[in-house]
Amino acid sequence: MGIFGALTTAVGGLRAGSYALENISGNIANSQTTAFKRIDTSFLDLVPQTALTAQLAGGVTAQSRSTNSVQGDVQPASVATFMAINGNGFFAVQKPGSFSDGSPVFDGVDRYTRRGDFQLNKDGYLVNGAGYYLEGVRIDPTTGNPSGSSPQVLRFANDFLPAQQTTKIDYRANLASYPLTTAHDVSVPGSELLRPGAFSSGHNPLVLGTPAAPYTDSSVTGTAQNNKATPSVANTAATLLSGTAGSDSINASFSAGSAGPPVVPADTITVNGTVITFVASGATGNQLNVTDSIGTLLAKIDAITGTATPSTISGGKITLHSGTASDLQVTSSNSTALAALGFTGQAAATRGGGGTVGTGQVVGNDNSTFLNESVSGGAVTGYDVSGAPVNLQLRWAKSDSASLGAGHTDTWNLFYQVNPNATGTQVAWQNVNVNFTFAANGQMSPAISSVTLNNAVVNGVSLGSPVINFGSGGVTQFADTNGNVQVNQIQQDGFPAGQLQSVSVSTNGRIVGNYTNGRNIDLAEISVATFNGTNFLKRIDGGAFEATDESGGALFGKGGSTIVGSSLENSNTDIADEFTKLIVTQQAYSANTKVITTTNSMVQDLLNVVR
Repeated sequence: MGIFGALTTAVGGLRAGSYALENISGNIANSQTTAFKRIDTSFLDLVPQTALTAQLAGGVTAQSRSTNSVQGDVQPASVATFMAINGNGFFAVQKPGSFSDGSPVFDGVDRYTRRGDFQLNKDGYLVNGAGYYLEGVRIDPTTGNPSGSSPQVLRFANDFLPAQQTTKIDYRANLASYPLTTAHDVSVPGSELLRPGAFSSGHNPLVLGTPAAPYTDSSVTGTAQNNKATPSVANTAATLLSGTAGSDSINASFSAGSAGPPVVPADTITVNGTVITFVASGATGNQLNVTDSIGTLLAKIDAITGTATPSTISGGKITLHSGTASDLQVTSSNSTALAALGFTGQAAATRGGGGTVGTGQVVGNDNSTFLNESVSGGAVTGYDVSGAPVNLQLRWAKSDSASLGAGHTDTWNLFYQVNPNATGTQVAWQNVNVNFTFAANGQMSPAISSVTLNNAVVNGVSLGSPVINFGSGGVTQFADTNGNVQVNQIQQDGFPAGQLQSVSVSTNGRIVGNYTNGRNIDLAEISVATFNGTNFLKRIDGGAFEATDESGGALFGKGGSTIVGSSLENSNTDIADEFTKLIVTQQAYSANTKVITTTNSMVQDLLNVVR
C-alpha cells in the first residue's frame, strides 16, 4: 500500500501543481487587462482516516482564492468618460441579451465590474471595452439630487437642455464715495449728485413718490487774490476793478474798451445769461464803471441772481451764492481779470434740491443728463423664458452726500436700462425704487440683501421679475481713486437651450453633460455596489461578476470609496510575484515527477523479485 499510496500522492501533487500553473498563467496573461483581479492558489492536504498509530502522510489538492477586494493601481487616462473606483465597490452594469432593430435588449440582471473604460456609443450608452453598459441614477435637474435609488442603464442620446429664464442675479460691488460723473466739479459741492432739478418737469428720476425737494442756495468760493498796492495785500470789497500800479485795485484790470481806431470792445461779465458791460463812467442798468469796486460787482451779481444770501469777500476770497431761482454761472470776456478775482474760466454753483415728485424713471429726453450724472454699474446678459438673450445694463447715481452737512446721508439709487433707443417721454431707465444708504464705515445701513425688478422689460423683451441678490455686505461705499463702481461679481442663473455634445465624469462620481450653450449639468450619479462577501462573487467574462448566496446582495452607496474620472484601474497582478510563483510551482512539479519515477523503479524491483 505504501508504494501505491506514494504514487497516488505524487499524481495528486502533479494535479495540484497543474492547477496552480493554470492560475498563474491566467494572471500573467491578464497582467495588462483593465481592473483584472488575479486568482491565487491555495493548497490543502488530504489525510486518510487511520488510527493514530498508523497515521500516514496524505495527499494534496488545490483551490482558487479570489482577490476581488485587492485594488490595482489607478492611473490617469486621456478619455473623459474613463473612471476608476478608489476603494471598495463595483460599477453596476448590464449586458444586452439580444438586439432589436439595432437597439440593445437587456435581461434586467445586474452584473458588477471594476473595468471603467466606458465610452459613449452612437446610441448614447456608456459601454466599457467588454461590452457592459453602465448603470446609475438620474439627477433631478431642479433639486440636483438623485431621483431614486434603484440603478438603471444610463442613456444620454440627443439629450436636450431647455432654456431657463433668469430669476436671480448675484451682484457684489463697491460704490466710489465720490463718483467721478461727467457732470462733477470738485469745486462745486454736490455736483457729483443726481440733480432732479436738471430733469424734465414731471420726470424726477428719484425713487417713486420721493417728495419734491425745494431748491436750496449753493455757493462757490474763489482763490485768495491780492491787489496792486505796495505792499500788496488781500483784495477787499473796496478794491477797485481797474486801477494803476500801486493802487488798491485788482491785479488785472477790466477795460471799458476804445472807440478806436482800432475799435476795442468793452469787457463783459455774464451772469446766468445776463451780460454786464464795463464803461468808463456813468454806468446804468446792466453796466459797471471800471472804477467801481469788488463790492459793487458782488451787489450787481446778487441783484441778477436774486439770492437772499449776499456774496462776500474775506481774506481775498470771493464767495458767490446761487440763490434758489437758478443755478449760478459767471463768465467773462476778460479771463485774466476774472482770474484776478479768484475764478479760473468761470464761477459756477449748482442749487440743491429741485424737481417734481419722484417718478422712478428716466425718459428719453433726459437720457444724456442721466448719463452725465451717473456711473456705470456693469452689465450682464440675462435670458427670457424662451432663452433669448437680453443685455441688462445697470447704472448707479448718488442722490445725497453726508459731506453736505447735517441732515444729509450718503444715498444711492440703482437703475436698469429699459430702452436704449428711447426718445421723448419713452422710458429709458428704470429706478429699482430703493434708496441705498451708507454709514460712515462704508457699509450699507440699513442692509438690503436683495431687490426685485418687478415685471422687468428690457428693449421690448420681458425678463419676468428677476431678483438682484446683494448678499450680506455685498455692496459697499469706500473711496476709489477712479471714482467708478468696482463690480466684483455679476452673475445670473439663466441660459439658452442647448444640445448635449459630450459627457465626462466628475470627482464626486457624477456624469456631467457638456452642452452647446456652455452649461455643464449633472445628469446622473454612478451607482457603486459593495458586498459583504466580495471574494465570493462569481467571475464571468469581461472582468465582470455576478452575486452569489455567499457574496450576499449588492449594497448601493459609495461606502467611503470615491470615483476618479479620467482614470483607469490596472490589473492587481504583480508580474515579478507571479514569476516567482511560476518557478516554485515548476520545482514542485519536477519533484513530484521524481517521486513517480522512483516509485516506478521500486515496483520494477519488486516484480523482478517475484520472477
